[in-house]
Amino acid sequence: MAQSVGIKDVARAAGVSVGTVSNVINRPDTVATETRARVQSAIDRLGYVRSESARQLRAGRSRIMGLLVLDMGNPFFVDVARGAERAARDAGLGVMVCNSAQSAGEEAEYLSLFAEQRVRGVLLTPADATGRNIETFRRHNIPFVLVDRVAEGTTECSVSVDDVAGGALAVRHLVDAGHRSIAYVSGPPGLNQVRDRRTGALNALAEAGLGPECLRELPTERLDVAAGRDAGARLLGLADRPTAVFCANDLLALGVLQAMYAAGITVPDDLAIVGYDDIEFAAAAAVPLTSVRQPAVTMGALAAELLLEETEELEGGAKRHEHRRVVLQPELVVRRSSLPAR
Repeated sequence: MAQSVGIKDVARAAGVSVGTVSNVINRPDTVATETRARVQSAIDRLGYVRSESARQLRAGRSRIMGLLVLDMGNPFFVDVARGAERAARDAGLGVMVCNSAQSAGEEAEYLSLFAEQRVRGVLLTPADATGRNIETFRRHNIPFVLVDRVAEGTTECSVSVDDVAGGALAVRHLVDAGHRSIAYVSGPPGLNQVRDRRTGALNALAEAGLGPECLRELPTERLDVAAGRDAGARLLGLADRPTAVFCANDLLALGVLQAMYAAGITVPDDLAIVGYDDIEFAAAAAVPLTSVRQPAVTMGALAAELLLEETEELEGGAKRHEHRRVVLQPELVVRRSSLPAR
């Protein structure tokens, strides 16, 4: 196995001190042109690559930002990551993306990894409804920003979408289309987003003079297509089947759509469907899916910018950072899956 090339090897090959090599790498303007060229030639010839981890340990800071999301299989979180990566790259940083898979245990392990790696900061969509993982991570004094979650009861920054308003948009649309019996495929009840979207749905029903009994909730353990198919099967088994369904995200909605197609149920004539997130696949579905759009890329970028602002202050920057909650507004995108009932 070939031995790695170190800074001492470069210094020996160039006939200079280790300090001179360090200056060429980190402060090239302080080194004479001829010497700098000789050192650079040795670096190129030997194939030396500086140890970024060692440099970070000496400097006490990292050029990596952590991003921990609920499900990287969900295109919504891919878009969040795109926005965060764009903002980080503009600041000369990279992003370490991790997936908690909606598991509090995996979330705790990744937060521990971020602490071990001494990342610059963390963007976090929490999976642990108890908040214990956040409390443990806070002890490391690493800045973090909550994404797709309001920072309730904490002083940290957060970037989220008004999910109560989003749930109301979805169900108000269905009520306006004539539906009076609506199912809510809700996902894990421990997630704030799921609860807030349900609250919005009930608010829209109340506005129309309809009671909460008009919303039939079908909880699922996960927020994926398979869970949506299972919910669709349960929906088909109801004696008094609702005429419309609102799903807590688009993956659930696509699963419900698949279950209806397999059973010969026509969408939207027999059942109207509305999803949430407006992922790319929503418009490309066999029946284009009506969805509540979240500005995911913007959410990721704003969260990263807030985190960068906070870390600059911690590193002695002049700009004063103030923790704040940014709440973005959702938008209803109407497609064929929710055309008015006949």
